[in-house]
Amino acid sequence: MRIGLRIFLGYFAIVALAGLLLSQVFVAQVKPGVRQAMEDTLVDMANVLAELAADDLIAGRIDRGRFAERVRALGRRDLGARIWGFPKRSAGYRIYVTDARGIVVFDSQGRDVGRDYSRWNDVLLTLQGRYGARSSPDPDAPGSSVMHVAAPVRDAGGRIVGVLTVAKPNRLIDPFIERSQGVVLRWGAVLLGVALAVGMLAAWWLSRELAKLRRYAQAVTAGERAPLPRTAGEFADLGRALDTMRDRLEGRQYVERYVHALTHEMKSPLAAIRASAELLEQPLPPADHARFAGAIRAQTERLASMIDRMLALAAVEHRRRLDDPRPVDVAALLDTVHADVRERLAVRAQRLEVEAPGAVAVRGDAFLLRQALVNLVENASDFSPPGGVIEVDVRAVGGRVALRVRDRGAGVPDFARDRVFERFYSLPRPDGSSRSSGLGLSFVAEVADLHGGSARLQDREGGGTDAVIELPA
Repeated sequence: MRIGLRIFLGYFAIVALAGLLLSQVFVAQVKPGVRQAMEDTLVDMANVLAELAADDLIAGRIDRGRFAERVRALGRRDLGARIWGFPKRSAGYRIYVTDARGIVVFDSQGRDVGRDYSRWNDVLLTLQGRYGARSSPDPDAPGSSVMHVAAPVRDAGGRIVGVLTVAKPNRLIDPFIERSQGVVLRWGAVLLGVALAVGMLAAWWLSRELAKLRRYAQAVTAGERAPLPRTAGEFADLGRALDTMRDRLEGRQYVERYVHALTHEMKSPLAAIRASAELLEQPLPPADHARFAGAIRAQTERLASMIDRMLALAAVEHRRRLDDPRPVDVAALLDTVHADVRERLAVRAQRLEVEAPGAVAVRGDAFLLRQALVNLVENASDFSPPGGVIEVDVRAVGGRVALRVRDRGAGVPDFARDRVFERFYSLPRPDGSSRSSGLGLSFVAEVADLHGGSARLQDREGGGTDAVIELPA
Protein backbone atom coordinates (compact mmCIF):
# COMPACT_ATOMS: atom_id res chain seq x y z
CA MET A 1 0.00 0.00 0.00
CA ARG A 2 1.40 3.39 -1.00
CA ILE A 3 2.36 5.76 1.79
CA GLY A 4 -0.02 8.46 0.56
CA LEU A 5 -2.96 6.06 0.77
CA ARG A 6 -1.86 4.92 4.22
CA ILE A 7 -1.62 8.51 5.43
CA PHE A 8 -5.05 9.30 4.02
CA LEU A 9 -6.68 6.20 5.50
CA GLY A 10 -5.14 6.91 8.89
CA TYR A 11 -6.27 10.53 8.75
CA PHE A 12 -9.72 9.43 7.55
CA ALA A 13 -10.08 6.99 10.44
CA ILE A 14 -9.09 9.63 13.01
CA VAL A 15 -11.32 12.35 11.55
CA ALA A 16 -14.25 9.99 11.05
CA LEU A 17 -14.01 8.71 14.63
CA ALA A 18 -13.65 12.23 16.03
CA GLY A 19 -16.54 13.46 13.86
CA LEU A 20 -18.73 10.54 14.92
CA LEU A 21 -18.00 11.08 18.61
CA LEU A 22 -18.55 14.84 18.41
CA SER A 23 -21.78 14.51 16.44
CA GLN A 24 -23.07 11.91 18.87
CA VAL A 25 -22.19 14.12 21.83
CA PHE A 26 -23.82 17.18 20.30
CA VAL A 27 -26.91 15.30 19.17
CA ALA A 28 -27.21 13.60 22.54
CA GLN A 29 -26.96 16.96 24.30
CA VAL A 30 -29.52 18.78 22.17
CA LYS A 31 -32.60 17.10 23.65
CA PRO A 32 -31.67 17.41 27.34
CA GLY A 33 -30.39 20.94 26.73
CA VAL A 34 -33.71 22.09 25.24
CA ARG A 35 -35.69 20.37 27.99
CA GLN A 36 -33.53 21.91 30.68
CA ALA A 37 -34.23 25.34 29.20
CA MET A 38 -37.95 24.55 29.10
CA GLU A 39 -37.87 23.39 32.72
CA ASP A 40 -36.21 26.64 33.75
CA THR A 41 -38.99 28.56 32.02
CA LEU A 42 -41.65 26.40 33.64
CA VAL A 43 -40.16 27.05 37.09
CA ASP A 44 -40.46 30.80 36.58
CA MET A 45 -43.97 30.50 35.21
CA ALA A 46 -45.15 28.22 38.01
CA ASN A 47 -43.93 30.59 40.71
CA VAL A 48 -45.47 33.63 38.99
CA LEU A 49 -48.81 31.86 38.63
CA ALA A 50 -48.62 30.58 42.22
CA GLU A 51 -48.44 34.18 43.41
CA LEU A 52 -51.37 35.15 41.19
CA ALA A 53 -53.49 32.18 42.34
CA ALA A 54 -52.84 32.58 46.08
CA ASP A 55 -55.72 34.96 46.83
CA ASP A 56 -58.35 32.86 45.04
CA LEU A 57 -57.08 29.61 46.60
CA ILE A 58 -57.10 31.06 50.14
CA ALA A 59 -60.57 32.54 49.55
CA GLY A 60 -61.89 29.16 48.32
CA ARG A 61 -62.79 30.34 44.80
CA ILE A 62 -59.82 29.06 42.83
CA ASP A 63 -62.06 27.20 40.37
CA ARG A 64 -64.38 30.16 39.70
CA GLY A 65 -62.39 33.26 40.52
CA ARG A 66 -60.54 35.73 38.28
CA PHE A 67 -57.46 33.52 38.16
CA ALA A 68 -59.42 30.61 36.70
CA GLU A 69 -61.19 32.96 34.31
CA ARG A 70 -57.92 34.37 32.94
CA VAL A 71 -56.33 30.95 32.60
CA ARG A 72 -59.34 29.65 30.65
CA ALA A 73 -59.27 32.76 28.48
CA LEU A 74 -55.63 31.97 27.66
CA GLY A 75 -56.74 28.62 26.29
CA ARG A 76 -59.07 30.39 23.84
CA ARG A 77 -56.54 32.98 22.65
CA ASP A 78 -55.04 32.80 19.16
CA LEU A 79 -51.36 33.49 19.79
CA GLY A 80 -50.50 33.96 16.09
CA ALA A 81 -46.80 33.47 16.80
CA ARG A 82 -44.08 32.08 14.53
CA ILE A 83 -41.05 30.79 16.42
CA TRP A 84 -37.99 30.17 14.22
CA GLY A 85 -40.21 29.09 11.37
CA PHE A 86 -42.67 27.04 13.43
CA PRO A 87 -46.24 28.45 13.85
CA LYS A 88 -47.75 28.65 17.34
CA ARG A 89 -51.50 29.39 17.52
CA SER A 90 -52.42 28.25 21.05
CA ALA A 91 -50.87 27.86 24.48
CA GLY A 92 -49.55 24.38 25.19
CA TYR A 93 -49.69 24.55 28.95
CA ARG A 94 -51.87 22.69 31.43
CA ILE A 95 -52.21 24.33 34.81
CA TYR A 96 -53.70 22.67 37.85
CA VAL A 97 -53.87 23.60 41.54
CA THR A 98 -54.14 21.28 44.54
CA ASP A 99 -54.99 22.14 48.13
CA ALA A 100 -52.80 21.37 51.11
CA ARG A 101 -53.92 17.73 51.05
CA GLY A 102 -52.98 17.24 47.38
CA ILE A 103 -56.54 17.21 46.06
CA VAL A 104 -56.99 18.91 42.67
CA VAL A 105 -59.17 21.99 43.10
CA PHE A 106 -58.50 23.58 39.70
CA ASP A 107 -57.57 22.12 36.32
CA SER A 108 -57.25 24.31 33.21
CA GLN A 109 -58.41 21.35 31.15
CA GLY A 110 -61.19 20.52 33.67
CA ARG A 111 -60.52 16.79 33.70
CA ASP A 112 -58.99 15.89 37.06
CA VAL A 113 -60.75 18.20 39.55
CA GLY A 114 -61.28 16.33 42.83
CA ARG A 115 -58.59 13.71 42.17
CA ASP A 116 -55.89 12.99 44.74
CA TYR A 117 -52.45 14.04 43.40
CA SER A 118 -50.73 13.86 46.76
CA ARG A 119 -48.57 10.96 45.62
CA TRP A 120 -47.26 12.66 42.45
CA ASN A 121 -43.74 13.96 42.96
CA ASP A 122 -44.53 17.49 41.86
CA VAL A 123 -47.24 17.85 44.55
CA LEU A 124 -45.70 15.59 47.19
CA LEU A 125 -42.27 17.25 47.18
CA THR A 126 -43.64 20.77 47.00
CA LEU A 127 -45.93 20.21 50.00
CA GLN A 128 -42.81 19.04 51.86
CA GLY A 129 -41.14 22.36 51.08
CA ARG A 130 -38.87 20.96 48.37
CA TYR A 131 -38.59 21.48 44.63
CA GLY A 132 -41.26 19.37 42.96
CA ALA A 133 -41.13 18.20 39.36
CA ARG A 134 -41.94 15.07 37.41
CA SER A 135 -42.16 13.66 33.89
CA SER A 136 -45.10 11.40 33.03
CA PRO A 137 -46.28 9.62 29.86
CA ASP A 138 -48.28 11.78 27.47
CA PRO A 139 -51.79 10.27 27.11
CA ASP A 140 -52.22 12.02 23.74
CA ALA A 141 -48.90 10.88 22.28
CA PRO A 142 -47.70 7.36 23.08
CA GLY A 143 -43.94 7.24 23.50
CA SER A 144 -43.73 10.88 24.54
CA SER A 145 -43.90 12.50 27.97
CA VAL A 146 -45.20 15.57 29.78
CA MET A 147 -43.05 17.70 32.05
CA HIS A 148 -44.65 18.90 35.30
CA VAL A 149 -43.10 21.68 37.40
CA ALA A 150 -44.76 22.80 40.65
CA ALA A 151 -44.54 25.86 42.91
CA PRO A 152 -46.00 26.30 46.42
CA VAL A 153 -48.96 28.58 47.02
CA ARG A 154 -48.42 30.37 50.33
CA ASP A 155 -50.64 32.49 52.59
CA ALA A 156 -49.60 35.78 54.14
CA GLY A 157 -47.79 33.92 56.91
CA GLY A 158 -45.71 31.89 54.46
CA ARG A 159 -47.51 28.64 55.14
CA ILE A 160 -48.01 26.32 52.17
CA VAL A 161 -51.74 26.16 51.45
CA GLY A 162 -51.56 24.47 48.07
CA VAL A 163 -49.52 23.62 45.00
CA LEU A 164 -49.70 25.06 41.48
CA THR A 165 -48.30 22.86 38.72
CA VAL A 166 -47.55 23.87 35.14
CA ALA A 167 -47.36 20.95 32.70
CA LYS A 168 -46.19 21.05 29.12
CA PRO A 169 -45.92 18.10 26.66
CA ASN A 170 -42.41 17.47 25.39
CA ARG A 171 -43.82 16.76 21.93
CA LEU A 172 -44.41 20.51 21.54
CA ILE A 173 -40.67 21.13 21.58
CA ASP A 174 -39.71 18.01 19.57
CA PRO A 175 -39.69 19.94 16.24
CA PHE A 176 -37.11 22.34 17.67
CA ILE A 177 -35.03 19.42 18.95
CA GLU A 178 -35.21 17.58 15.64
CA ARG A 179 -34.28 20.67 13.69
CA SER A 180 -31.33 21.37 15.99
CA GLN A 181 -30.16 17.80 15.65
CA GLY A 182 -30.48 18.04 11.88
CA VAL A 183 -28.43 21.24 11.81
CA VAL A 184 -25.75 19.64 13.97
CA LEU A 185 -25.63 16.55 11.76
CA ARG A 186 -25.56 18.55 8.51
CA TRP A 187 -22.79 20.85 9.66
CA GLY A 188 -20.98 17.87 11.12
CA ALA A 189 -21.13 16.20 7.71
CA VAL A 190 -19.88 19.39 6.05
CA LEU A 191 -17.00 19.71 8.50
CA LEU A 192 -16.19 16.03 8.07
CA GLY A 193 -16.16 16.48 4.30
CA VAL A 194 -13.92 19.55 4.56
CA ALA A 195 -11.59 17.72 6.95
CA LEU A 196 -11.41 14.75 4.59
CA ALA A 197 -10.73 17.05 1.63
CA VAL A 198 -7.94 18.72 3.56
CA GLY A 199 -6.62 15.30 4.57
CA MET A 200 -6.76 14.09 0.98
CA LEU A 201 -4.93 17.20 -0.20
CA ALA A 202 -2.30 16.84 2.52
CA ALA A 203 -1.86 13.12 1.76
CA TRP A 204 -1.56 13.88 -1.95
CA TRP A 205 1.04 16.58 -1.30
CA LEU A 206 3.06 14.36 1.02
CA SER A 207 2.86 11.49 -1.43
CA ARG A 208 3.89 13.72 -4.33
CA GLU A 209 6.90 15.14 -2.49
CA LEU A 210 8.01 11.68 -1.38
CA ALA A 211 7.48 10.33 -4.90
CA LYS A 212 9.76 13.06 -6.30
CA LEU A 213 12.54 12.10 -3.90
CA ARG A 214 11.94 8.39 -4.54
CA ARG A 215 12.19 8.84 -8.32
CA TYR A 216 15.31 10.94 -7.82
CA ALA A 217 16.91 8.24 -5.66
CA GLN A 218 15.96 5.53 -8.16
CA ALA A 219 17.39 7.56 -11.05
CA VAL A 220 20.64 8.12 -9.15
CA THR A 221 20.81 4.42 -8.36
CA ALA A 222 20.36 3.65 -12.07
CA GLY A 223 23.24 5.99 -12.91
CA GLU A 224 21.08 8.61 -14.64
CA ARG A 225 21.82 12.34 -14.69
CA ALA A 226 18.84 13.20 -12.54
CA PRO A 227 18.49 16.79 -11.33
CA LEU A 228 17.39 17.39 -7.76
CA PRO A 229 13.59 17.83 -7.85
CA ARG A 230 11.97 20.99 -6.56
CA THR A 231 10.38 20.27 -3.21
CA ALA A 232 9.12 22.35 -0.30
CA GLY A 233 9.63 22.53 3.44
CA GLU A 234 11.46 19.69 5.14
CA PHE A 235 11.35 17.68 1.92
CA ALA A 236 13.62 20.31 0.35
CA ASP A 237 16.06 19.88 3.24
CA LEU A 238 15.91 16.11 2.79
CA GLY A 239 16.48 16.49 -0.95
CA ARG A 240 19.52 18.69 -0.42
CA ALA A 241 20.90 16.20 2.09
CA LEU A 242 20.43 13.38 -0.43
CA ASP A 243 22.07 15.46 -3.14
CA THR A 244 25.06 16.24 -0.92
CA MET A 245 25.39 12.59 0.01
CA ARG A 246 25.20 11.69 -3.67
CA ASP A 247 27.96 14.16 -4.55
CA ARG A 248 30.27 12.80 -1.89
CA LEU A 249 29.62 9.16 -2.65
CA GLU A 250 29.82 9.65 -6.40
CA GLY A 251 33.00 11.69 -6.06
CA ARG A 252 34.68 9.02 -3.98
CA GLN A 253 33.52 6.16 -6.20
CA TYR A 254 34.37 8.13 -9.32
CA VAL A 255 37.95 8.73 -8.23
CA GLU A 256 38.40 5.13 -7.10
CA ARG A 257 36.99 3.78 -10.36
CA TYR A 258 39.07 6.03 -12.58
CA VAL A 259 42.29 5.54 -10.67
CA HIS A 260 41.81 1.79 -10.95
CA ALA A 261 40.96 1.97 -14.67
CA LEU A 262 43.75 4.38 -15.49
CA THR A 263 46.42 2.36 -13.69
CA HIS A 264 45.19 -0.79 -15.38
CA GLU A 265 45.29 0.74 -18.88
CA MET A 266 48.67 2.41 -18.30
CA LYS A 267 50.41 -0.86 -17.47
CA SER A 268 50.71 -2.00 -21.10
CA PRO A 269 52.24 1.17 -22.62
CA LEU A 270 54.47 1.68 -19.58
CA ALA A 271 55.74 -1.88 -19.90
CA ALA A 272 56.47 -1.29 -23.58
CA ILE A 273 58.28 1.98 -22.79
CA ARG A 274 60.36 0.33 -20.07
CA ALA A 275 61.31 -2.60 -22.33
CA SER A 276 62.30 -0.28 -25.17
CA ALA A 277 64.29 1.92 -22.80
CA GLU A 278 66.17 -1.08 -21.41
CA LEU A 279 67.06 -2.18 -24.93
CA LEU A 280 68.22 1.32 -25.86
CA GLU A 281 70.72 1.19 -22.99
CA GLN A 282 72.62 -1.47 -24.95
CA PRO A 283 74.61 -0.96 -28.15
CA LEU A 284 72.21 -1.39 -31.08
CA PRO A 285 72.28 -1.00 -34.81
CA PRO A 286 70.93 2.38 -35.96
CA ALA A 287 67.79 0.75 -37.40
CA ASP A 288 66.91 -0.98 -34.11
CA HIS A 289 67.73 2.19 -32.20
CA ALA A 290 65.30 4.18 -34.34
CA ARG A 291 62.64 1.46 -34.06
CA PHE A 292 62.74 1.34 -30.25
CA ALA A 293 62.84 5.13 -29.99
CA GLY A 294 59.76 5.25 -32.24
CA ALA A 295 58.03 2.69 -30.00
CA ILE A 296 58.71 4.85 -26.96
CA ARG A 297 57.35 7.90 -28.76
CA ALA A 298 54.23 6.00 -29.93
CA GLN A 299 53.49 4.64 -26.44
CA THR A 300 54.08 8.07 -24.92
CA GLU A 301 51.61 9.59 -27.38
CA ARG A 302 49.18 6.82 -26.53
CA LEU A 303 49.48 7.65 -22.82
CA ALA A 304 49.06 11.36 -23.49
CA SER A 305 46.03 10.70 -25.67
CA MET A 306 44.56 8.39 -23.03
CA ILE A 307 45.02 10.97 -20.28
CA ASP A 308 43.56 13.78 -22.41
CA ARG A 309 40.54 11.72 -23.40
CA MET A 310 40.07 10.47 -19.87
CA LEU A 311 40.04 14.02 -18.54
CA ALA A 312 37.53 15.01 -21.20
CA LEU A 313 35.34 11.99 -20.41
CA ALA A 314 35.55 12.65 -16.67
CA ALA A 315 34.52 16.27 -17.21
CA VAL A 316 31.42 15.13 -19.14
CA GLU A 317 30.47 12.20 -16.90
CA HIS A 318 30.61 14.32 -13.76
CA ARG A 319 28.14 16.85 -15.14
CA ARG A 320 24.48 16.28 -14.41
CA ARG A 321 23.14 18.81 -16.85
CA LEU A 322 24.21 21.40 -19.38
CA ASP A 323 24.99 24.66 -17.62
CA ASP A 324 24.03 27.00 -20.44
CA PRO A 325 22.37 25.16 -23.35
CA ARG A 326 21.93 27.28 -26.46
CA PRO A 327 20.64 26.72 -29.99
CA VAL A 328 23.35 25.12 -32.15
CA ASP A 329 23.15 25.38 -35.92
CA VAL A 330 23.96 21.88 -37.18
CA ALA A 331 25.35 23.00 -40.57
CA ALA A 332 27.78 25.43 -38.91
CA LEU A 333 28.73 22.74 -36.39
CA LEU A 334 29.64 20.30 -39.16
CA ASP A 335 31.74 22.96 -40.88
CA THR A 336 33.92 23.27 -37.74
CA VAL A 337 34.18 19.48 -37.50
CA HIS A 338 35.31 19.32 -41.13
CA ALA A 339 37.99 21.90 -40.43
CA ASP A 340 39.22 19.98 -37.37
CA VAL A 341 39.69 16.64 -39.17
CA ARG A 342 40.87 17.85 -42.58
CA GLU A 343 44.58 17.35 -41.91
CA ARG A 344 44.11 13.95 -40.26
CA LEU A 345 42.07 12.69 -43.21
CA ALA A 346 44.59 14.09 -45.67
CA VAL A 347 47.31 11.85 -44.22
CA ARG A 348 45.35 8.80 -45.43
CA ALA A 349 43.99 10.49 -48.56
CA GLN A 350 40.48 10.23 -47.20
CA ARG A 351 37.65 12.61 -47.99
CA LEU A 352 34.79 13.90 -45.82
CA GLU A 353 31.44 14.55 -47.52
CA VAL A 354 28.91 16.59 -45.53
CA GLU A 355 25.19 16.85 -46.27
CA ALA A 356 23.36 19.16 -43.87
CA PRO A 357 20.19 21.23 -44.42
CA GLY A 358 20.53 24.80 -43.31
CA ALA A 359 17.42 25.00 -41.12
CA VAL A 360 18.19 22.29 -38.54
CA ALA A 361 19.25 23.18 -35.00
CA VAL A 362 19.64 21.44 -31.68
CA ARG A 363 19.89 22.87 -28.19
CA GLY A 364 23.05 22.16 -26.29
CA ASP A 365 26.77 22.78 -25.92
CA ALA A 366 28.43 23.36 -29.31
CA PHE A 367 31.92 22.54 -28.00
CA LEU A 368 30.93 19.13 -26.61
CA LEU A 369 28.94 18.22 -29.73
CA ARG A 370 31.90 19.22 -31.87
CA GLN A 371 34.26 16.98 -29.84
CA ALA A 372 31.81 14.06 -30.05
CA LEU A 373 31.50 14.33 -33.82
CA VAL A 374 35.27 14.66 -34.24
CA ASN A 375 35.64 11.44 -32.26
CA LEU A 376 33.19 9.66 -34.57
CA VAL A 377 34.91 10.94 -37.70
CA GLU A 378 38.36 9.95 -36.41
CA ASN A 379 37.02 6.52 -35.47
CA ALA A 380 35.54 6.13 -38.95
CA SER A 381 38.87 7.21 -40.43
CA ASP A 382 40.74 4.53 -38.47
CA PHE A 383 38.47 1.79 -39.79
CA SER A 384 38.14 3.08 -43.38
CA PRO A 385 40.62 2.12 -46.10
CA PRO A 386 43.08 4.72 -47.38
CA GLY A 387 41.47 6.92 -50.02
CA GLY A 388 38.02 6.11 -48.64
CA VAL A 389 35.07 8.47 -48.24
CA ILE A 390 33.46 9.28 -44.88
CA GLU A 391 29.96 10.68 -45.12
CA VAL A 392 28.24 12.91 -42.57
CA ASP A 393 24.54 13.72 -42.93
CA VAL A 394 21.69 15.08 -40.87
CA ARG A 395 18.11 13.84 -40.67
CA ALA A 396 15.31 15.60 -38.76
CA VAL A 397 12.28 13.40 -38.07
CA GLY A 398 9.49 13.83 -35.52
CA GLY A 399 11.20 16.32 -33.25
CA ARG A 400 14.51 14.42 -33.28
CA VAL A 401 17.73 15.17 -35.13
CA ALA A 402 20.01 12.30 -36.18
CA LEU A 403 23.66 13.11 -36.91
CA ARG A 404 25.18 10.21 -38.87
CA VAL A 405 28.85 9.47 -39.56
CA ARG A 406 29.11 6.70 -42.19
CA ASP A 407 32.09 4.73 -43.43
CA ARG A 408 32.84 1.76 -45.70
CA GLY A 409 35.09 -0.08 -43.30
CA ALA A 410 34.83 -3.65 -42.05
CA GLY A 411 31.92 -2.85 -39.70
CA VAL A 412 31.48 -3.81 -36.06
CA PRO A 413 31.90 -7.52 -35.23
CA ASP A 414 28.93 -9.15 -33.56
CA PHE A 415 30.92 -9.98 -30.43
CA ALA A 416 31.80 -6.30 -29.93
CA ARG A 417 28.44 -4.73 -30.75
CA ASP A 418 27.30 -4.52 -27.10
CA ARG A 419 30.66 -3.32 -25.77
CA VAL A 420 31.80 -0.58 -28.14
CA PHE A 421 30.66 2.18 -25.76
CA GLU A 422 32.45 0.73 -22.73
CA ARG A 423 35.45 2.61 -21.35
CA PHE A 424 38.81 1.32 -22.61
CA TYR A 425 37.20 -1.17 -24.99
CA SER A 426 38.96 -0.91 -28.32
CA LEU A 427 39.11 -3.01 -31.47
CA PRO A 428 42.33 -3.57 -33.46
CA ARG A 429 42.75 -1.28 -36.46
CA PRO A 430 42.60 -2.88 -39.91
CA ASP A 431 46.02 -1.44 -40.86
CA GLY A 432 47.69 -3.12 -37.88
CA SER A 433 48.30 0.10 -35.94
CA SER A 434 47.95 0.08 -32.15
CA ARG A 435 44.58 0.19 -30.51
CA SER A 436 43.05 3.49 -29.45
CA SER A 437 42.50 4.55 -25.85
CA GLY A 438 39.01 3.07 -25.95
CA LEU A 439 37.53 6.29 -24.54
CA GLY A 440 36.30 8.04 -27.68
CA LEU A 441 32.95 6.26 -28.04
CA SER A 442 32.36 6.43 -24.27
CA PHE A 443 32.78 10.19 -24.56
CA VAL A 444 30.32 10.27 -27.48
CA ALA A 445 27.70 8.32 -25.50
CA GLU A 446 28.09 10.57 -22.47
CA VAL A 447 27.74 13.74 -24.55
CA ALA A 448 24.61 12.38 -26.23
CA ASP A 449 23.10 11.43 -22.87
CA LEU A 450 23.96 14.84 -21.43
CA HIS A 451 21.96 16.41 -24.28
CA GLY A 452 18.96 14.16 -23.67
CA GLY A 453 19.76 11.94 -26.64
CA SER A 454 21.46 8.67 -27.43
CA ALA A 455 24.33 7.21 -29.47
CA ARG A 456 24.51 3.92 -31.36
CA LEU A 457 26.50 2.03 -33.97
CA GLN A 458 24.77 -0.01 -36.64
CA ASP A 459 25.76 -1.88 -39.77
CA ARG A 460 25.54 0.06 -43.00
CA GLU A 461 23.84 -1.49 -45.97
CA GLY A 462 26.51 -2.56 -48.45
CA GLY A 463 29.22 -2.73 -45.77
CA GLY A 464 30.59 -0.36 -43.23
CA THR A 465 29.23 1.32 -40.12
CA ASP A 466 26.71 4.03 -39.34
CA ALA A 467 27.51 5.92 -36.13
CA VAL A 468 24.44 7.88 -35.05
CA ILE A 469 23.97 10.59 -32.45
CA GLU A 470 20.25 11.28 -31.99
CA LEU A 471 19.26 14.49 -30.19
CA PRO A 472 16.06 16.44 -29.49
CA ALA A 473 15.47 19.11 -32.13
